[in-house]
Amino acid sequence: MAKQRSRPTRRRDRKTGGGGGRRKSCQYCRDKVEFVDYKDITALKKFVSDRGKIRSRRITGACRRHQNQIARAVKRARELALLPYVGEGSGRDEESGGGGRGRGRDR
Repeated sequence: MAKQRSRPTRRRDRKTGGGGGRRKSCQYCRDKVEFVDYKDITALKKFVSDRGKIRSRRITGACRRHQNQIARAVKRARELALLPYVGEGSGRDEESGGGGRGRGRDR
């Protein structure tokens, strides 16, 4: 019979972060808004990161129904050029100090 190696079990550090906080309630449910408007750019910008990505429910605190409406509204606003697809400072021409995944080196 072969010997089994005893590996230390990996557990996530509970020291960092105080995860057990109270969950944010949905902003649209609180205000009793039925539909998210794609023309309301100031409200939609809160749900888009500086790089242009749509933030997740976990971060925004929106409910499932309104998060789907937010995503649809952001996509419509992008299509109509009300919101940018990509954030301001995320240009690919900048020299990043060795970052990236090795793409574009040989090209």
